[in-house]
Amino acid sequence: MSQGVRTGPEGSGKALSTAYDTALLDLDGVVYAGGSAIAHAVESLEVARSGGMHLAYVTNNALRTPDAVAAHLTELGIPTGADDVITSAQAVARLISEQVPAGARVLVIGGEGLRVALRERGLEPVESADDDPAAVVQGFGGPDLPWGRFAEASYAVARGVPWFASNTDLTIPSGRGIAPGNGAAVEVVRIATGAEPQVAGKPLPPMHRETILRTGAKRPLVVGDRLDTDIEGAFNGGVDSLLVLTGVTDGPQLLAAPPQHRPTYVDADLRGLLTGQPEVSAARDGFRCGGWTATAGAEELELTGDGDALDGLRALCAAAWTTAGDGSCGLDGGKALARLGL
Repeated sequence: MSQGVRTGPEGSGKALSTAYDTALLDLDGVVYAGGSAIAHAVESLEVARSGGMHLAYVTNNALRTPDAVAAHLTELGIPTGADDVITSAQAVARLISEQVPAGARVLVIGGEGLRVALRERGLEPVESADDDPAAVVQGFGGPDLPWGRFAEASYAVARGVPWFASNTDLTIPSGRGIAPGNGAAVEVVRIATGAEPQVAGKPLPPMHRETILRTGAKRPLVVGDRLDTDIEGAFNGGVDSLLVLTGVTDGPQLLAAPPQHRPTYVDADLRGLLTGQPEVSAARDGFRCGGWTATAGAEELELTGDGDALDGLRALCAAAWTTAGDGSCGLDGGKALARLGL
């Protein structure tokens, strides 16, 4: 992928599952939501896997262990081994292990996924700021994480103990809607201490490094639902990306995306892995995809034509991103998106 400014989604004459050797798939909002499989995910992934694409599951959620995630995916009908799961807990554990002595104690604010990842790196998880930790690590602990855990982190960080976070996603999709994520919990400790953690998860380099080390991918495709983690992580890693619209990103956010948040491809769901991607071409007065033409007016984005709604969205992206250049598009796309039902 070129690191120049992307001015529109790309096309692909091949199915993405054959154009790339490995899909680096986000989980929440892509494969499942609230524990249940998202529509078309199971069958799409089976077809991609059967065609030879390696499927790896890359999640910023540090709560569960790779074994638990693999078991859950297998129960959903997606055969998965623990080696196919890469978590931000693993990335942050490697980051910590490179900065503290072997066997060091680490104060854990989070779930079992963090503890298992730390032990894998030869580190000892502890529960109290009074246990003489060499580091503090914070990861998503689920809705039942006691408030007192944030106090333990704050006590240690305020004493100068190095602070690490698995990720800083402010929200996480659930079966009931959008819930607070680990980033919201990190803010609690930041407010209490004024400190800043070292962060490992998407979109930062430690997570991409962990993913490539564990998968050996040569031509990976990042598949995600979030612009600020999945797509920016792909941008930072210099690899291509597919945004699916089954999670947190909506049409207005996509049209306003700055360069680091612009995906290579856009599709409705994981069925996009199994097809080529239509070309977006420059028309005399705008950008055309399928039966739609998008133009940038004085105050708003305009859309004419008809056809597949996703083609209209792709054309709008080209009009918005070209207009924005290396910034964010300030034109109103509301009417155009309403025409597409988005």
